[in-house]
Amino acid sequence: MPSEQVPHKGGNSPSEQPSGKSKKSPAEQAPGKNETSPSELISLIAASIRHERERAGLSLTELARRAGIAKSTLSQLESAAGNPSVETLWALGAALGVPFSRLVDPPRPDVRVIRAGEGPVTYSEQANYAATLLASCPPNSRRDVYRLEVQPGEPRISQPHMPGTIEHVVLSTGSALVGPTAEPVELNPGDYVAYPGDASHIFEALQPDTTAVIIMEHV
Repeated sequence: MPSEQVPHKGGNSPSEQPSGKSKKSPAEQAPGKNETSPSELISLIAASIRHERERAGLSLTELARRAGIAKSTLSQLESAAGNPSVETLWALGAALGVPFSRLVDPPRPDVRVIRAGEGPVTYSEQANYAATLLASCPPNSRRDVYRLEVQPGEPRISQPHMPGTIEHVVLSTGSALVGPTAEPVELNPGDYVAYPGDASHIFEALQPDTTAVIIMEHV
């Protein structure tokens, strides 16, 4: 799952995109009102990675080794010179023992509204897959909420997350195969599925512009 590259965007270039909405890297997105700008988000991710690494007492070399990425890639990320893919952030979160959201969720006001098309987005290098963080778990809570926008094509196969993780998915539009890699279930709008997130799992869009809300539950 982890990548050793720091792409300017996940997946293919715009000229290679499948039909459907084209993807943009965080650096190319215009921030909405009261939203963190792309450059601020990248700086936030850089500071979060560095803070969590230092908190864990790990060197650049050791964290890169545990996450399975190049040391030069990690150095670029910590200096805000790279735009990490979702695979790289998941790998770093797992290596640091922290939820993915802790690396990407910006500080929030007491009231936070995220309109369609807004919010901090990360992209897959493997599939036409974008994950927008909607809410991270507050203190003493154990859940993160994401909105997914997925196009047909290469499925998104996720490696196991932290032990005890459970994923809850509600499909909003389109249709998709979701769940354990060996036995996914087909979801249509309004369908819900829960499955272990600490085993390999899959999300494969069967229709264009498939969207879903995913809740990740941590113990």
